Amino acid sequence: MTKQRYFFLILILGSLTALAPFSIDMYLPGFGAIAKSLNTSTEQVALSLSSFLIGISAGQLLYGPLLDRFGRKLPLYCGLVLYIVASAGCYFAKSIELLIAMRFIQAIGACSATVTSMAMVRDLFPVKESANVFSKLVLVLSVSPLIAPTVGGYISAELGWQLIFLILAVISILILIAVILFLPESYKPDPTYSLAPGPILGSFWGVLKTPQFYTYSLCGAIGFSGLFAYISSSPIVFMEVFKVSSKAYGWIFALLSTGFIGSSQLNNLLMKRYKSEQIVNGALIAMIFFAAVFLIGSIQGWLGLVGTILMIYLVLCCVGLMFPNTTALALAPFEHNAGVASSLTGAFQMAVGSAVSIGISLFVSKSAVPMAATMLVASALAFVVLITGRRNIKEKVEVKEGAAVAAH
Repeated sequence: MTKQRYFFLILILGSLTALAPFSIDMYLPGFGAIAKSLNTSTEQVALSLSSFLIGISAGQLLYGPLLDRFGRKLPLYCGLVLYIVASAGCYFAKSIELLIAMRFIQAIGACSATVTSMAMVRDLFPVKESANVFSKLVLVLSVSPLIAPTVGGYISAELGWQLIFLILAVISILILIAVILFLPESYKPDPTYSLAPGPILGSFWGVLKTPQFYTYSLCGAIGFSGLFAYISSSPIVFMEVFKVSSKAYGWIFALLSTGFIGSSQLNNLLMKRYKSEQIVNGALIAMIFFAAVFLIGSIQGWLGLVGTILMIYLVLCCVGLMFPNTTALALAPFEHNAGVASSLTGAFQMAVGSAVSIGISLFVSKSAVPMAATMLVASALAFVVLITGRRNIKEKVEVKEGAAVAAH
């Protein structure tokens, strides 16, 4: 594979991976404007985020079998078109109920991009490169949290929150054009793959019962929910508790995102010396410590705005180290049903994330305590799942720099 072709593959796959996060990050600064425009509360607006996460979770289970039956590109085309239509629906929404519904449909479309990009990484790259490739996808994905909230903050303040969804529709159209013109089909349609309920459930079960899959996918999903705790809580914590403007919130969000992004890129260097499993271990232990300090400081009122930003930054660094490795380890055992495996991995992440988002939106608290507490519980529980689950792995496909081996 030439360097130019490799670059374009990473760019397109990264853009697909970034579509769902962009759909979240860009409208977060507009929570207050949306609430005022639709005559509702910011807590009710937060439910539109929850509905999006639920749609992402449910939709990934739908696309997994479709990707293995029809190839990667046809289901992706359909999902992107659905996303464009739903984005237009969000633009014209005149009630919070309609916005919540349109966000759910938008998520169903967006998750086609998420599942397809993960499956195509498994199709196009050797297992030994997968963790590094996922780290590079995070680098492309980093465009979203770095610029989307800042742009969204200025748009909602100056031009109205509705324009955000029009821009999202245009972005998805550009991605669709790039996919049609430049992204190769990485998996031939399989006419023998049955879409009947029985065989589909059998495929899911075949993946689910694999110890390496359920250990690392659950561990990753639970640990990753710390990120969703931050995303769901941050508009209230920063704009209502600390009284920052929507524009300033966008800059804070971009700053904090560098923790997640930078650590995911640091993973490429660490992979030269350590196994993925060792990196996951260290990241979770550090995350437990930082989240505990964050919680104690929030309860005691020691942190203030700067201290809160610092603690969130440190926790997000740990999530950024953990995420590429748990994903790569979960998908490593699968070659022929990578679509199902990637859809289940994503579904676990979004199911846990949506539960966290709904819980925080219902638990009204004008402080950072719910965020910090969720981060601590998530990191501790993820570590328990890791320690417990890996005892059941009899033959592990390891992911490390330069080798992919079955360890007995």
